[in-house]
Amino acid sequence: MLYDIKLRITYEVGGGAASGRTVLRVLPRDVAGVQRVFQSHLTADPAPDERHQRLDFFGNPTINIDHQESWTELAIVMEARVERLHRQRQFDFSPTLPEMYQQILACRDLGGDSPLHFTVPSSRTPTVASIADFASDSTRQAAHTFDAVHVLNRAIFERMTFDSDATNVNTPAAEAFAHARGVCQDFTHIMIIGLRSLGIPAGYVSGYLRTIPPAGKPRLEGADAMHAWVRAWCGAEVGWVEFDPTNNVIVGVDHIVAGYGRDYADVSPVRGVLRTAGDQETDQSVDVIPLE
Repeated sequence: MLYDIKLRITYEVGGGAASGRTVLRVLPRDVAGVQRVFQSHLTADPAPDERHQRLDFFGNPTINIDHQESWTELAIVMEARVERLHRQRQFDFSPTLPEMYQQILACRDLGGDSPLHFTVPSSRTPTVASIADFASDSTRQAAHTFDAVHVLNRAIFERMTFDSDATNVNTPAAEAFAHARGVCQDFTHIMIIGLRSLGIPAGYVSGYLRTIPPAGKPRLEGADAMHAWVRAWCGAEVGWVEFDPTNNVIVGVDHIVAGYGRDYADVSPVRGVLRTAGDQETDQSVDVIPLE
């Protein structure tokens, strides 16, 4: 599936920003056999005084922009053309959980995609006993790793209620789980904690989701979304498989990857520091337009 993607983020600062540094991880990334980026670019208005682009440790396109002059309004626009490839349905050749432990011990790869980086707690995904117990109870009958991931994906979807007012970007996963409410970031962090407690390497995916309007209704411009979901390492034979607990699906062609990390902290789309005073307002719109 071929897509044109457009992201627009705007900031208004009442007292003006004397200077600012911003790190952006919003460009789609190439993923072998999964996703191909034909073109992408990002602009900022006002234009930054300095700009640097690089790949981070996990292979995510990362842009640093620095503003040294004062501004009151900032607009960041990202546009890309991306092909999301159809993957054939996989047979389950994943190991049992005891076999998974042995496969992880045998792993010698220390690159950014190695499962070794995704087995232990991270800053946003600490050990949470209640989530570990829930994961253990939910997957008790699962024979293999892939089964366990699939079952937990569904169990979290059934337990949690999507509520955009229940949490914010800094809400701990344990709190969202206790109240059984949250957004895609919360669903994803909860599932990562649960999978790691079972001994299954799991990571965070940031990206874009194509939304399909109800039958007979037009697509609303800017109404698509940035989204988060889970990638789980299902053994050396199967590799990484992506699951979306917010929607209870195995990820397909409607999900476009921007970044991989251990949790949200590794792939937050926008992170920065401003010297400013006064109120700040932000707005975001996303368009994911299929070309086929």
